Amino acid sequence: MARLHLFDLDGTLLHGSTAPLEISRQLGLEAETLALEKAISEGRIGPPEYATRVHALWAELTDARVAAAFDGAPWMAGIQDVWQEIRRSGDYCAVVSLSPSFFVERLMAWGAHAAHGSRFPVVPFTEPLDPAGILSSASKVLIADRLCEEFGVNRSDCVAYGDSLSDQDLFGVVPVSVAINGDRRLLSLATHSYVGRDLSAAYRLACRAR
Repeated sequence: MARLHLFDLDGTLLHGSTAPLEISRQLGLEAETLALEKAISEGRIGPPEYATRVHALWAELTDARVAAAFDGAPWMAGIQDVWQEIRRSGDYCAVVSLSPSFFVERLMAWGAHAAHGSRFPVVPFTEPLDPAGILSSASKVLIADRLCEEFGVNRSDCVAYGDSLSDQDLFGVVPVSVAINGDRRLLSLATHSYVGRDLSAAYRLACRAR
């Protein structure tokens, strides 16, 4: 039976950073976004409010700046190699992230079978943000279930990779999970834990659980 590997983005594929933070650096708004990251990590705001506030910050965002943020981001080593190996083995890989879909979907070019993020308006923004399109920890489970149906696998065939409490619901419903540079609050839910910058090493932990 094929497996479905589900990867978080912020703090997992991106080492020590998030897509919104990398985007904001391109606009000189790093400090403002760091404050929002602190607020959401402490539970003082939720994903819809966070998204609404970064959307307002990004009034001058262009596709060129999104591309620069993506290209210059601190990616984990070995992402494309791991996804090529997953494809060769007959398995599937997908990215499910609370970050903006216009950033997350760029990972399709790296070999992901699917990439899902929070729905933001097309860049440059000419429309308001719809909070109903912003994902949550629970949303990741719903998307995972839809991907299972699409690829013909079950939850029991899934492996989740994440780093924070936004991954806790998904870690709770799959049999194998890998915390990558994980928040201590997530470690108790993880099957395996990896600290470092090589995604291949984290993937090997999941392979051992086959």
